[in-house]
Amino acid sequence: MRISFRESAAVLGVSIIVLLSVIFGAKAEPHLAILSSLIFVVAYAAFRGFEYEQLEQHMINGIREAIKPILIMLLVGMTIAVWMMSGAVPTLLHYGLETLSATWFAPSALIITMIVSTFTGSSFTTIGTVGVALMGIAVALGVDPALAAGAIISGACFGDKMSPLSDTTNFAPGIVNVSVFDHIRFMMGTTVPAITITFILFFIFGQGNGAIDSQTIGSTQQELARLFNLSPWTLLSPLLVMILALRKTPVVPTLIAGVMSGLLLTGLTQGNWNIGQWMSVIQNGLKIETDNNTVASIVSKGGLQSMMWSVSLVMLALAFGGVLRGIGVIDVIIEKTVSKLKRDGSIISSAALASIGVNFMAGEQYLSILLPGQAFKKIFEDRSIDPRFLSRALEDGGTLVNPLIPWGVSGAFFASTLGVPVTAYVPFAFFLLLSPFFTFVFAFTRPTKKVAENLVA
Repeated sequence: MRISFRESAAVLGVSIIVLLSVIFGAKAEPHLAILSSLIFVVAYAAFRGFEYEQLEQHMINGIREAIKPILIMLLVGMTIAVWMMSGAVPTLLHYGLETLSATWFAPSALIITMIVSTFTGSSFTTIGTVGVALMGIAVALGVDPALAAGAIISGACFGDKMSPLSDTTNFAPGIVNVSVFDHIRFMMGTTVPAITITFILFFIFGQGNGAIDSQTIGSTQQELARLFNLSPWTLLSPLLVMILALRKTPVVPTLIAGVMSGLLLTGLTQGNWNIGQWMSVIQNGLKIETDNNTVASIVSKGGLQSMMWSVSLVMLALAFGGVLRGIGVIDVIIEKTVSKLKRDGSIISSAALASIGVNFMAGEQYLSILLPGQAFKKIFEDRSIDPRFLSRALEDGGTLVNPLIPWGVSGAFFASTLGVPVTAYVPFAFFLLLSPFFTFVFAFTRPTKKVAENLVA
């Protein structure tokens, strides 16, 4: 059974109306918005003759796409809790408060996370480790949390886009048969102006955050020193994770190593060998009793349960996307769009828009790369358009837009990990907003034809 383009557009349109009405009209959590749209689509599909068992399987197939990200989310939550308990994050906070200032925090955080994510190839690992420490420093320095999150996420996603170790950086060119290093070089066209403007904007915005209460900073450092044995030895666990990431060890065993080494250092550096307490912290996060509200807000984080908000949202979003894809809504709309395109610039722009659209519909960046990549690959070949335009459009519209969507896998994870809602940090996620913008601009202002056969791997 296949539904028509008009029917697909109508289903998608009503789904979006329901979604936005629940979020902005009823001011409900995005979970309920996604669930409402899911109920509508399933009901309509059943009315059109689709068997419920078939629709249920589509939901399961959609959720199956998130099994690995969900495991990573849970492990990151556990890692954060253990690194708090072992003193690793408090040590980073203590030293960071001595070296970073509120005035220079945003550009500094941008550069730090750019470097870390480029070497690790993972925005998730960067946000869950260095990002958490930087957010703690931002809170202590009195930096706007939304601004701080925007800088941290911009830097982390730079590496996720440009590092040859990143899975999406290899996935996007792989879909269209482009060498990963050709893909990275070509992405410089949108990345360099985007990251340059981003740095300038953070430099400007950061200038307004220079008033620091040195007494508050001092009391925060003293309280951290009272609660934890601060030592460079506590940083061995984060260092191990970085080394394993550089050696391209899969992320799940890398994070498990981070948890286990963190527990060992908890005993060795903090003198805490209480296994029952370890298990409680891993499950529920670290809970510190202190009169210093700044310290309490910084270190009382992490734990498996802290990620359940994100996990439940991701599961609902991907179940919704699975049904839309299963009944043909996404494929029909993309195919119809592709068939109407004439100009090269329009084709490239539509590929980026399709990637953004799948992100909004399914909340999953891999699908936002895979589906448009498969749909547009043939037309790029037929029109002799340089395939690197397609791989770049998929990266800019897929990898970088997902963190801007509250129900996206990355958006939900970043919001939970940093403690800042997606809607709050979006205005400051300059790099994520500018890269797709330059993709659209250059689609119409740069030569688009394939210039050399050796560009294709």
